[in-house]
Amino acid sequence: MREGIHPEYKQTTIKCACGEVIAIGSTKEDILVEICSKCHPFYTGKQKLIDTGGRVEKFNKRFNRK
Repeated sequence: MREGIHPEYKQTTIKCACGEVIAIGSTKEDILVEICSKCHPFYTGKQKLIDTGGRVEKFNKRFNRK
């Protein structure tokens, strides 16, 4: 590898809006995020599927799914 062209790799903390703090290695300094795996609806099981216009029923009817 060539010398002097690679960014510095250092310990970094990721801070979420929910208060979660995660320590990782990165080329960036402190990182602030709005949503992490602790508060994201998909990972917490609070996600709701919204069926607009009966698309789910239409798909199930079309492909004979129950």
